[in-house]
Amino acid sequence: MRRAVAAALAVGISFCTAASASADTFRLRIASGHPAVQTYVNLIQTFFVPEVTKRVAERTDHTVQFVEGYGGSMTKVADTLEGVQSGIIDMGAYCFCFEPSNLPLHAFQVMLPFGTMDPVASVQIAREVYDQVPYLSKVFEDKYKQKLLALIADNGYNLGTTFPWKTIDDLKGQKIAGAGLNLKWLEYAGVVPVQSSLPEAYTAMQTGIYNGWIMFPSGWLQFKLYEVGKHYAEIGFGAMTWHGLTVNLNAWKKLPKNVQDIVLEVAREYEAKTGTVNKDAYGKHIAELKSHGVEVREVEASVREAWAKSLADWPREKAKELDAQGLPASQVLELTLKAAEKHGHTWPVRYVIE
Repeated sequence: MRRAVAAALAVGISFCTAASASADTFRLRIASGHPAVQTYVNLIQTFFVPEVTKRVAERTDHTVQFVEGYGGSMTKVADTLEGVQSGIIDMGAYCFCFEPSNLPLHAFQVMLPFGTMDPVASVQIAREVYDQVPYLSKVFEDKYKQKLLALIADNGYNLGTTFPWKTIDDLKGQKIAGAGLNLKWLEYAGVVPVQSSLPEAYTAMQTGIYNGWIMFPSGWLQFKLYEVGKHYAEIGFGAMTWHGLTVNLNAWKKLPKNVQDIVLEVAREYEAKTGTVNKDAYGKHIAELKSHGVEVREVEASVREAWAKSLADWPREKAKELDAQGLPASQVLELTLKAAEKHGHTWPVRYVIE
C-alpha cells in the first residue's frame, strides 16, 4: 500500500512539475510605422492583440504579453520588414508599397488601377491569388526570415487636393503625392508624382511641397488633411490589399503549436476585419469630410474612363518587367483580373496582360 501511495505521489509530482514547466510566458514586440489612428493599426491594437492574449490564456497553459509600438516608436514605415527580419521587433504590420525592391510583386493590385472599391472584395481577391501562387507567401520565409500572418485591405483610393479640378487636363503639371507604385497612376496621366508618407502629408501640403494625395477618406480624416485640402474627388482608383502582418521566424518557432494555431486563427479574422471595418466606415468618413467643409464630388464616368485608358498599357509593361526578373507577374495579374470579375467587378478598361 505504501509503495502504491508513493508511486501515485511520484506520478502526481512529476505531472505537476511537467505542467508548470510547460506553462510559459511569451513576450512579443509588435509594431507599425503608422499610428493607431490608421484603421489597420487600430485593429491590431483593439482586436488582434487583445484577442490573441485572451484566447491563449483561455485555451492554453501559456501567456502571451505584447509590447506595442506604433507611429514609428519602434520602427519607421519604410523599415518594418527589416525590423521583423532582424528581430528588432517580433511582429510588424506594414505597406508593401515601401518595399519596391524586396517585394516588387506584392503590390499587384496597384498594377491594376480602377479595380473594386469594396475592401471586403479586395482582400478576398488577394487571398485567392495568394493561395494560388505560393511564391507570394513563401518569399517572406525564404528571403526575409518572417512568416506572413495576414493580408491587410485599405479602403478605396480617391484623390484629395488643395485645388478644384474637373478633367485630367486640370491636373497636368500639378505635384501630387502617393506611395510606391500608385505614383504610376499619376505619371501616366501627366501629373507630377511625389513619393511621400502620411505622417509628413499635412506639412508638405500646407507648405506647397505638393498639392494633393492619392488617399482613402479615412486617411484624409485621421491625418486632418481636410484642413489643408478642401477638395476630395471620388474617382475610384480601387481598394488595395497591399499591406501585411508578419512575424519573425525565430520568434514564431519558439511558440508552442497551440499558441501558433491561435495566432493564425486571430490573424485570419483580423484580415477579414480590415475589409469589413473599412467598408462599413467608408460612407461615414465621406459624410465626416463634408462636415469639415470639404467639397466631395463623384468624378464623371467619362473622366474615370479617360484616366484608365491612359494607363491601359502599363499593367502589361509592368508584368513583363517583373517576369524578366523571374517573378510570376503575368500569372498573378491574370488571376487578379479574373478574380475581380468573379466578385462582380467590371473594369472601365479591360487590361490585356498576355
